[in-house]
Amino acid sequence: MSGLAARAIAFYLPQYHPIPENNSWWGPGFTEWTNAAKARPLFRGHEQPHLPADLGFYDLRLPEAREAQSALALEHGVEAFCYWHYWFGQGSRILERPFTEVVATGEPSIKFCLGWANQSWTGIWHDAANRVLREQTYPGPEDDRAHFDAILPAFRDERYLRVDGKPVFYVFRPEELPDARAFVDRWQAMAVEAGLGGLYLVAEVSDLLGRGPKYVGVDDDGFDSGVYVRLPATVTPATTLRMRVRRKLGGPEAYPYSTDPALWDAVRADPKLQPSLYPNWDNTPRSGARGLVLTGSEPTRFAENVEHAIGTLEGRPDEERLLWIKSWNEWAEGNYLEPDLAYGREWLETLADGLRS
Repeated sequence: MSGLAARAIAFYLPQYHPIPENNSWWGPGFTEWTNAAKARPLFRGHEQPHLPADLGFYDLRLPEAREAQSALALEHGVEAFCYWHYWFGQGSRILERPFTEVVATGEPSIKFCLGWANQSWTGIWHDAANRVLREQTYPGPEDDRAHFDAILPAFRDERYLRVDGKPVFYVFRPEELPDARAFVDRWQAMAVEAGLGGLYLVAEVSDLLGRGPKYVGVDDDGFDSGVYVRLPATVTPATTLRMRVRRKLGGPEAYPYSTDPALWDAVRADPKLQPSLYPNWDNTPRSGARGLVLTGSEPTRFAENVEHAIGTLEGRPDEERLLWIKSWNEWAEGNYLEPDLAYGREWLETLADGLRS
């Protein structure tokens, strides 16, 4: 791990280039920047818009943009990007161009893995969550084979992130798989058959506001690990009541950013769980008044959560000291490590300091 306290992996959104589907759904030129740049404050003290600094409003069709991201990430201790990967079934894909070019060109040099965002696309980009744009389907074993074969060249790439020699593959919504155990068995068998020695399969264990995880089958279904995903939000009966009132008045939920060590209790208690980190969260650029905001987030407070999260990995094998960060560049959800106009590189520097401690 090059002397670092954890292996930092940052989720990476590829929606920073126009595609025909988004042009049709939302208008010419739509990208993640469209919603991020037009965001406005929705309540007193609400900080919007969040705007990029060093890297600017980049276009991921440009290899120079991808190289600049790689250099910045590596400089600050990020070992790998986890590219969100879309496979809706029967070969239906979207936003695959940046990652396809990363594999084809051999650049940039930062390691990578894939996170299967196995969820239907809806109109959440424009506060229309009930509008289904592309449905996630699970046609069966033959489709699993086609999916595996489509990404096998990436698994074989020397830059692909591995644990004990096995390529890491992340499943965003394991609870939506028709038969998670069968999925795990099929994919492991295909990986062995392909000479990979198996996969290191990771399931997201989402417990966004600490009200109970959506998925509890990491062990039973045979996943190698689970990533416990919880917002650093101060959720108490009082804050919950205030949010219900805010909702009735037509505003977004807003919880104080928390640095409570108890946020990490589930990870400490289960060696199969790995921690995830949020610098911040504010998805109102996408969801408007139906969004959720963390208030009071800043790099000095993020530093406390970096320390807590890394602490949960003490005593674990070096290869499995994985620290998942949401995210590298989710600007319209307000969670990103890239430099912004408010704090410059402080988000990245805070992470780097924690990894070196």
